[in-house]
Amino acid sequence: MTIFAAVMRWKSTLIFIFLAWLFLGQVMPAIAQSVAGNTTALLITPITISKNTDMNFGNLASSSTTGGTIILSTSGSRSIGGSGGVTLPAIIGTVSAADFTVSGQGGYGYTITLPTTVTISDGLGHSMTITSFTSSPSSTGTLSSAGTQDLTVGGTLNVSAAQAAGSYTSSSGVSVTVNYD
Repeated sequence: MTIFAAVMRWKSTLIFIFLAWLFLGQVMPAIAQSVAGNTTALLITPITISKNTDMNFGNLASSSTTGGTIILSTSGSRSIGGSGGVTLPAIIGTVSAADFTVSGQGGYGYTITLPTTVTISDGLGHSMTITSFTSSPSSTGTLSSAGTQDLTVGGTLNVSAAQAAGSYTSSSGVSVTVNYD
């Protein structure tokens, strides 16, 4: 074998090794590749509720023979419900729906959970119940872009016949719960 033939054979071998390396170098990354993606989380402002005004049905009088109801609207107006049995005297006293401020992440929606029954008592063994709670907004709300919304709550006060005179209050209050949708 001549030197020329040996060089040509050596050259062919080098070209083959180079082409194999080039081919494998291009193919191998396509077989196993790795990429890292970003991970993110958005922690939003916790939702809170704070009381501004207590619920107050004002002054009322009960019949000695018939019970009745007083309906307090979310706007703070009241009316006699059902079969009568309750009168609203000319001196109305303080009348107000419960008023709350809901705060949290601006533009987010939330659900409202109202109590089913609240008992108020005079501390002398006499009591009345508040039922049929309503709210404005009703059942769901949406926080403003600033992250707040006013929430008012009304209900129906159930008064027994010959209800004892006195000042009735609740030790637990009207518990309203809000949660993000």
